[in-house]
Amino acid sequence: MSERAIERKKQQVADLVERMQSARSFVIIDYSGLTVEQVTKLRRELRDNGCEMAVIKNNITRRAAQELGFNELEQTLVGPNAVAFSHEDSVSAAKIVYDFALENKALELKVGVVDGEYMDNDNIKVIATIPSRETLLTMIAAGILQPIKEVAIALDLMAQELEEQQA
Repeated sequence: MSERAIERKKQQVADLVERMQSARSFVIIDYSGLTVEQVTKLRRELRDNGCEMAVIKNNITRRAAQELGFNELEQTLVGPNAVAFSHEDSVSAAKIVYDFALENKALELKVGVVDGEYMDNDNIKVIATIPSRETLLTMIAAGILQPIKEVAIALDLMAQELEEQQA
């Protein structure tokens, strides 16, 4: 292999290391069996949610993962793989790929790294099924407002009772 090719590959590894470090999370997916149209739809869905997907040679991904200390990724880097990066939050990429895989059986969510921690397939699926940030915030708000609502109803009933007694 020429020196120029070796330097190019070293640069690709360095670029991927930087992308992996800057992402909140990333997941390895097997996209074989998807049509070009399905891959395009997945990419669009990821992009619309602050994520991106890149098809990267396994050797480059393996070296970048080793450099970051994620040696566990190595065993899943077989066959055609892509990496989906999440930049805005920790679960977006995993959630979008998981939901897409439910509709498209040819797509497989393999493993990933979330907030700097390696996640095997089972853990990634758990992460992917966590409700979105907006849904969680809505659930928290509803939980906080419920006791206030109950107190307001109780006070209103007490006020109505007092009015009836005075009448």
